[in-house]
Amino acid sequence: MKPLREQSVAFTGHRHYDGRCDELLRLAVRRLYLRGFRCFWTGMAVGFDLAAAETVVSLRGTLPGLRLCCAVPCPGQADRFAAADRARYHTLLATADEVVLLAERYEPKCYLRRDEFMVDRSACLVAWYDGSKGGTRYTWEYACRRGVERVNLWRDPQGTLF
Repeated sequence: MKPLREQSVAFTGHRHYDGRCDELLRLAVRRLYLRGFRCFWTGMAVGFDLAAAETVVSLRGTLPGLRLCCAVPCPGQADRFAAADRARYHTLLATADEVVLLAERYEPKCYLRRDEFMVDRSACLVAWYDGSKGGTRYTWEYACRRGVERVNLWRDPQGTLF
């Protein structure tokens, strides 16, 4: 079943995510689920993306119909990950409800296309965004231009944006 945009959320965040908002991330997924969101897209990058995917998987038992959807920019995405992160990546892909491979091989901008793909299929973006330059900023600003609701857990450590 193809996820509906109005029931889908995309995640974006920095590679240097340190786990400090894991509980808030769980709360965000729960609150969005209560609002009718069922499909949660991750780009499967190290850091916040993998943590968000693990959060979705951990909540499946208590939130019926919760789906993990993975947007993989190209084959070999995890080839340069540390061994532990590479193992997490493959475990998450194996348990995902949907995996979309967006390019047959690495191409310039395939990561940005992945981010656009997720935003274009989502009504909400949950981020761990500290304002610095990079892919997370690009995704945040793209979601803004597309009129997608945005929640920044980095700026709202108390979870008051819900």
